Amino acid sequence: MLTEAFSGTLAAIRPLDDEAIAAARALQARLTKPAGSLGALEMLAVRMAGLAGACPPPIPQPAALAIFAGDHGVHAQGVTPWPQEVTAQMVANFLAGGAVVNAFARQCGASVTVVDVGVKATLDPADGLELRKVRPGTRDLSVEPAMTREEALQAIEVGIDVAQKLVDGGAKMLLTGDMGIANTTPSAALIAAFTHADPASVTGLGTGIDSETHARKVAVVTSAVVGLHAEDPVDILAAVGGLEHAALVGYILRAAALRVPVVIDGVIAASAALAAAALAPASTSAMIAGHRSAEPGAGVALGYLELEPLVDLGLRLGEGTGAVLALPIVASAVRVLHEVATFDSAGVAHK
Repeated sequence: MLTEAFSGTLAAIRPLDDEAIAAARALQARLTKPAGSLGALEMLAVRMAGLAGACPPPIPQPAALAIFAGDHGVHAQGVTPWPQEVTAQMVANFLAGGAVVNAFARQCGASVTVVDVGVKATLDPADGLELRKVRPGTRDLSVEPAMTREEALQAIEVGIDVAQKLVDGGAKMLLTGDMGIANTTPSAALIAAFTHADPASVTGLGTGIDSETHARKVAVVTSAVVGLHAEDPVDILAAVGGLEHAALVGYILRAAALRVPVVIDGVIAASAALAAAALAPASTSAMIAGHRSAEPGAGVALGYLELEPLVDLGLRLGEGTGAVLALPIVASAVRVLHEVATFDSAGVAHK
């Protein structure tokens, strides 16, 4: 049974507003530039108008990044050389402002909130940290379901609550972030499960593993997906996902319900977006693909969702770095509709 917050969120998600889309297209045609000269930015601005139900749509600033952190029982299968303790250590680094994503966020003016939804270690309270642990890491997905259905629903609700809190605090756009050693393994499993792609084709090198570790990782993902017989998206999420994946699902869905754009980062967020879309197909209207991750599963997931990434820089760091880099691009696309003169107002001749 779904929680009230979850069911209410699903019920609030609607398709784009056709009238606002038509108005934005008409405005684009009157602006002092050749038609289509801004390429993908024009369609992005039109889509943002449809999401907001207004033309021009609100400029999506300030933006807020939420980094959902969790550990993974599948780490025991040797799918990464990084010790599990790094998850908690990187959370401390985020809170101290020392990670790459912190530098990017300062450059772009985005706030950073870290959410402990499933870190194995016990974290002390700190500014910028939401202590919302559902359990200290998932179970090993290669031998049993990673979460119970109830735990997955609880983590989804954490994401819903965080999104609501950030929007209530003034955020006009939400950015997805994650931290969890070994989390590209459940991401690959989720992508294979939702898209029916070959597990080997969506299982990448993560933080940079050797061929032996990669082969072991592919075998783990393949076994988990072959043995997965669930059809309900929440049950799939519980079986092979992570606590941060489940929280991201709630975060993405709540953004869509609130008609606020949400920028999808890399492979972890993309795999969560698949689950969100399976639960509410119209939620893809709120999703913006920040970048094309070097992880192969990310491209498969974005293709399945029909989302074209804004930048392709070969990134595979995670944290939300690609989502933050996309922020000024999205804001610029919308700002065009607010600030660029029309041919008539500027007295510029046009064909």
